[in-house]
Amino acid sequence: MKKIIYTLALLVSLLSCNSQEPTQFSEEALNDSFINLEGNATTFKSILETHKGKNIVVDIWASWCSDCIKGMPKVKALQEQFPDVAYVFLSLDRGQDAWKRGIKKYNVTGNHYYLPNAKDCDFADFVNISWIPRYMLINKASEIVVFNVIEANDDKLIEALKK
Repeated sequence: MKKIIYTLALLVSLLSCNSQEPTQFSEEALNDSFINLEGNATTFKSILETHKGKNIVVDIWASWCSDCIKGMPKVKALQEQFPDVAYVFLSLDRGQDAWKRGIKKYNVTGNHYYLPNAKDCDFADFVNISWIPRYMLINKASEIVVFNVIEANDDKLIEALKK
């Protein structure tokens, strides 16, 4: 009987946890440093401000990631379907040379930034990168409306872009 009560208590506590996804980035994530294609450091906040007033699809990827590469045709289809959206690619590559080669090799069109500390930074901690590719959508009001999808053709992402 004690096992049943314990199991029920554990189940209730797990189901009552707040698993709501964030709608705003933390200050730490916004102030984290990225490298642009010219080799200059910039903050995530500056990246978002560059596209203020537009929907922004964020694609966290790496050129060594087979799932990322297999997903590129879906990204290109998304770009064709929604050409007025800003596409920001954040790379977890192991070096800037590999990152730049990957952009050219896979003809990745959009705005590109490199995470110099990959998954060991405030931005990565905030978004809790557990799998790539990883897509997010920030709307015209700078709110996170899609926080975690792993397919560029995910219904949740497509429906949010149509709004």
